[in-house]
Amino acid sequence: MVCSSCQSDAPAEPDSRWRRVLWIALAINLAMFAGEIFAGIASGSRSLQADALDFLGDSANYAISLGVAGLALRWRSRAALLKGGTILAFGLYVMVTTVIAAFGTRVPQGETMGVVGVLALVANGAVALMLFRYRTGDANMRSVWICSRNDAIGNLAVVAAAAGVLGTGTQWPDLAVAAVMAALGVSGGLQIIVQATRELTPDRGNPVAAAIPLRKGLNR
Repeated sequence: MVCSSCQSDAPAEPDSRWRRVLWIALAINLAMFAGEIFAGIASGSRSLQADALDFLGDSANYAISLGVAGLALRWRSRAALLKGGTILAFGLYVMVTTVIAAFGTRVPQGETMGVVGVLALVANGAVALMLFRYRTGDANMRSVWICSRNDAIGNLAVVAAAAGVLGTGTQWPDLAVAAVMAALGVSGGLQIIVQATRELTPDRGNPVAAAIPLRKGLNR
């Protein structure tokens, strides 16, 4: 019988398809960040700016995943912890800035929000489809899937916010979507942190598994 802690230190088999998907996702997210942050600032849309920062965060997450692809589970889980903390911090940041923006009076440009939101939805939808098969993998793979899933949901919300801004002539639909995106970030970050922590402590609460290495040492 092989202990789970030993398995966590064994390097994973390289997956060329996984790496290729990550490279494509990285390129798409960097391009969308550049376009969306410009559009968000120009249009005064808080939700577009939040979505652009999300693209930047995801780019960093994909880069980290590429760096640990093929390494032992323990290292991939540590990388997932870092990504989970980043996503959680991003969600909290969006919450704070949304509250501050609520005291302003600027109404964002709904037309720009709608066009950019649709483009972002197409980009994230393509990435999410490519990553769908990895949604039940380890914490590192799952963290990448959660990022893409949350992004696609956020893009749908941005498009809905654009319609709301155009219909009401106020900033509140935009701020409401920014708040939803913040909640998704906090929730997704916590999910990743919990799974990564479990992978780093696989034998906690399992005295039988924890005793296996000890018995092996006594039998030498």
